[in-house]
Amino acid sequence: MASPVIQAEGVRKTYCQGTPHAVEVLRGVDLHVDRGEFVAIVGQSGSGKSTLLNLLGALDTPTTGTISLAGRELTGLNSRELARLRNQSIGFIFQFHHLLEELTCLENVLVPLMIAHGRPRPAQIDHATALLDRVGLTSQLQKSPSQLSGGQQQRCSIVRALVHSPQLILADEPTGNLDSRSGADVFALMREMNTELGVAFVMITHDDRLAQAADRLCRMEDGILTEKERTL
Repeated sequence: MASPVIQAEGVRKTYCQGTPHAVEVLRGVDLHVDRGEFVAIVGQSGSGKSTLLNLLGALDTPTTGTISLAGRELTGLNSRELARLRNQSIGFIFQFHHLLEELTCLENVLVPLMIAHGRPRPAQIDHATALLDRVGLTSQLQKSPSQLSGGQQQRCSIVRALVHSPQLILADEPTGNLDSRSGADVFALMREMNTELGVAFVMITHDDRLAQAADRLCRMEDGILTEKERTL
């Protein structure tokens, strides 16, 4: 049986460990996500959702426990190895798109490829252009982010997360900055990419309707993650 795309076992995270005011944010989290699976995580602010996402994305390290990506344990990797892993295997989508205003829509999408390979090759530009075409941004390639609507900016950020063909997408409130219609469109796009490309998604959301449309719904409460229910 193939290993999960991402697997967390017994993950705990404590800030200011060893001090009188130490705070344990995660308390023994277990989570596995398989290829092509879409998992939603809900919970109140301060419950530990974003901390978990940062750990899954190799942006932080657990105090105890292990996290493995495609069977490779992240513990012990140095900063350069973690940066390479993030660039090659993980895509990030945030509530605020973090597009670079001085770059065009197409150039923003090419950023992960430029970080990994330098000047993008023609085949990579063609790949990025084809993805932007799939999400309805063909006519926006040379526009700056300020010339795009909120929904268009988020679609651009989704393509940027997918352009290097990652195994895992981590989405932190990806529709939280959009109106309900644009949010529904962006979620539908993520689901389409999840199904067609087989990319695993882990999404944090406060939108119950979107959470119910995921393959699995988990709840984070006081640093503990539980599977709430099967939604499909």
